[in-house]
Amino acid sequence: MSARTDTRPTEPHAADTHDLIRVHGARVNNLKDVSVEIPKRRLTVFTGVSGSGKSSLVFSTIAAESQRLINETYSAFVQGFMPSLARPEVDVLDGLTTAIIVDQQRMGADPRSTVGTATDASAMLRILFSRLGEPHLGSPQAFSFNVPTVRASGAITVERGARKTERATFTRIGGMCPRCEGRGSVSDIDLTQLYDDSKSLAEGAFTIPGWKSDSFWTVQVYAKSGFVDPDKPIRDYTKKELQDFLYKEPTKVKVEGVNLTYEGLIPKVQKSFLSKDREAMQPHIRAFVDRAVTFTTCPECDGTRLSEEARSSKIRGLSIADVCAMQISDLAAWVRGLDEPSVAPLLGKLLHTLDSFVEIGLGYLSLDRPAGTLSGGEAQRTKMIRHLGSALTDVTYVFDEPTIGLHPHDIQRMNDLLRRLRDKGNTVLVVEHKPETIAIADHVVDLGPGAGAAGGAICFEGTVEGLRASGTVTGRHLDDRASLKQKPRTPTGALEIRGATRHNLRNVDVDIPLGVLCVVTGVAGSGKSSLIHGSIPASSGVVYVDQSPIKGSRRSNPATYTGLLDPIRKAFAKANGVKPALFSANSEGACPDCNGAGVVYTDLGMMAGVATTCEECEGKRFQAAVLEYRLGGRDISEVLAMAVTDALEFFAAGEARTPAAHAVLGRLADVGLGYLSLGQPLTTLSGGERQRLKLATHLADKGGVYVLDEPTTGLHLADVEQLLGLLDRLVEAGKSVIVIEHHQAVMAHADWIVDLGPGAGHDGGRVVFEGTPADLVAARSTLTGEHLAAYVGV
Repeated sequence: MSARTDTRPTEPHAADTHDLIRVHGARVNNLKDVSVEIPKRRLTVFTGVSGSGKSSLVFSTIAAESQRLINETYSAFVQGFMPSLARPEVDVLDGLTTAIIVDQQRMGADPRSTVGTATDASAMLRILFSRLGEPHLGSPQAFSFNVPTVRASGAITVERGARKTERATFTRIGGMCPRCEGRGSVSDIDLTQLYDDSKSLAEGAFTIPGWKSDSFWTVQVYAKSGFVDPDKPIRDYTKKELQDFLYKEPTKVKVEGVNLTYEGLIPKVQKSFLSKDREAMQPHIRAFVDRAVTFTTCPECDGTRLSEEARSSKIRGLSIADVCAMQISDLAAWVRGLDEPSVAPLLGKLLHTLDSFVEIGLGYLSLDRPAGTLSGGEAQRTKMIRHLGSALTDVTYVFDEPTIGLHPHDIQRMNDLLRRLRDKGNTVLVVEHKPETIAIADHVVDLGPGAGAAGGAICFEGTVEGLRASGTVTGRHLDDRASLKQKPRTPTGALEIRGATRHNLRNVDVDIPLGVLCVVTGVAGSGKSSLIHGSIPASSGVVYVDQSPIKGSRRSNPATYTGLLDPIRKAFAKANGVKPALFSANSEGACPDCNGAGVVYTDLGMMAGVATTCEECEGKRFQAAVLEYRLGGRDISEVLAMAVTDALEFFAAGEARTPAAHAVLGRLADVGLGYLSLGQPLTTLSGGERQRLKLATHLADKGGVYVLDEPTTGLHLADVEQLLGLLDRLVEAGKSVIVIEHHQAVMAHADWIVDLGPGAGHDGGRVVFEGTPADLVAARSTLTGEHLAAYVGV
């Protein structure tokens, strides 16, 4: 063997010099020719006020280009099935690595999607039960609620030598409950909400949204099918007519020379409305479904989604339905107790996944929890679990406010996870507002100085200590601490909650004071939302502003979403003596070339589609003739390009004075959205901006009780102060404000605190403190009390 000489090179290897991600001349959204160098294999936090351009730089530029380049490595055939990504507007992007995006997008709310199916934990449990379950049922699909049992019999021909026909039977055992088809709930339809039985079909008996009497594909199929008399009131139908009307199997019919399929009303409604995700429906459709349909737990499987056979096979006395219903922290303990060498590798992998749930602060969930019920923060942390045990290194992980929905007690654990990903040799990019996470950064990039058009520039790059001394908005507010309220307001009454048992609540009795600012807090999973949303009746006096996402296309904007565009259109129409519809980019006034979109989308088949500004209207979205009409010296496209603060001044006085528009604009300014332009597409707004937009629309509601679910989501430290002022104004206007919140500044500012806990899941569900913030700090009897005391420096 030759002797090895350890000769160290005097100069670094060329491969080791690529230690920076370089961005030069980024102009995506509001970025103003931004250039920045980000160190690889380090934890970089991007800060700045809401709307300053953080997401535009991190997600829409760096991560988007990384994904686009990866997609280009696939064959043209595969690329045809993938989303088309255009190259971001940037001069140079150098040093990119594979980007894994862990964002706040809610997980698919498919009725069949659960926490277990989303993380592959259910797949591992199915294999476990197929190996160890007694009695033995068969393959893993025998325990899957997505696979129905199939039985078939008939003649088969075996082509071997002389042909021989044999009789054969075939059975595939699946785990799906046949009654609810694996959904866990069955629906009952209220017929009185579908039609008025005192009318005939010809008189417009249907009360289903969109089913008008002249609708050829719906109403006319029933009226001209020949199965029912269209001129007879429905209540006078014979037994056979009613059966055909409501339940008839799909049958081919000819209506006015067109071949159509006739189907009974009940199965038709089930396919049209009940097979879709309720949250993705338009508001009026969702309201109809809520009125017409009642969902009850399936009596056959008791909500487990599984067939009786799947529930009969057990390991140590527990079926797969039992273990999926367990709290994940308890399930991990149960799996640890299984000593089965034949499946040791599977148990090790399953245990690692379950322990990751506990470690990331989601040990209170169960695997059968529907994925659509997870909050944005819970969904983001569930996605993280896939990456914690990954063997990949030298990749770029991109996180969007990973501390959302986390109690200060849990933020420390999240910080440890971010460090672990970095220490494996990965680049970690985090968009964040919380000072606890900013404090652990190796490198900080602060964008601003303002939001919208006033932002999009790099204000600071460097260390956390350098940020503190920099004098930027973030630097000045990094050490901000709200002080405890010295003289809390006196309640004007109380909302009594008695015997609350929803989810993990343990027969909770509590009085929520009215006429004050009341904060409900506690660790994630302690039962806060269950207590408020499950116990306060959704009467006309209660206004809920929750975290459910805003639905809107690229045609939707703040003006259309808030109803602001209606008074503006009417004002333009009145001033010019024409129809209001002319001033809608979705109606008569739309540019004919781009149909009012402002851009023309070109589908290039296998390559990425391209969006180009419409040459006819130059991106203004309206016909040239419409732009000749003016109000206060401006045309409609110029008004939609105005920021809220400018529009507030414009509609306040003079020829353009429009009180209805001015009132809506005032509410938008109140929630800190003064920098948004009226026509900015909703798809370009950040999560925090969307929630505040929703809050602005509800400020006009007449309710006496406002329930806000984590309103500080996505808010910069400097904006929290403005939110506290808004909450104070609501209370002083005679409203009762109940806030579910983790932010210590909101807790310190409260008049009354209800703290739930002491832990999460079955370790929570109790009221551990109720009183003033000062009493909570003095007692320090709960986790919240300890963290609030540390925050205010007592």
